[in-house]
Amino acid sequence: MKQTTLSMDPYNLIITGVGGQGNVLASRLIGNMLSEQGYYITIGESFGAAQRGGAVESHIRVSAQRTYSPQIPKGKAHMVVALEPTEAIRILRDYGNPGVKVLSNMRPVYSMGVICGEQSYPSTEKIKECITASSKASWFVNSTDEALKLGNPIFGNIILIGALAGTNALPLDHKSFEKALLQRMKPDKIDVNLKAFDIGKEMTSA
Repeated sequence: MKQTTLSMDPYNLIITGVGGQGNVLASRLIGNMLSEQGYYITIGESFGAAQRGGAVESHIRVSAQRTYSPQIPKGKAHMVVALEPTEAIRILRDYGNPGVKVLSNMRPVYSMGVICGEQSYPSTEKIKECITASSKASWFVNSTDEALKLGNPIFGNIILIGALAGTNALPLDHKSFEKALLQRMKPDKIDVNLKAFDIGKEMTSA
């Protein structure tokens, strides 16, 4: 049995975003990083018309004791990582609680209703206010903006993994991330992804 460094066991992490943001890759990389350290990992995912920008939701349950069912019970999330800010609010509605923490990218992805003028998108200030009021702690980062500096917005998911590591919510670090990358990516992709991870970690380490 692994000696745990988890604040809760199981630790319930939800990664949420919309189709095309790399939600599934992020969940797999985090799962691999933790399983290599001896933790039991279960991952459950749901896709809401992901190919059309629908919601994508990954539940990751981490335990030093045993395997748990992949579905996190309602109201029992410990950390929400959102690639799209309003998705954080959606998840908090069902899985939030007084102790939940939130890490959110702040670049919006507008739904077709917003694009067509049938719906309105909340202001950045309103989103932050809602998330802050609904969580014990929150971090707001511009991972998409930083990813664009690296040449591709898809690196936003990797930057958020680094930012999650910087919160110290889970035992994630540069070395375990590099090992997880080597299992999934070609060698010529490693350096830029490691750079993205380190950029994200710096955002929340302070």
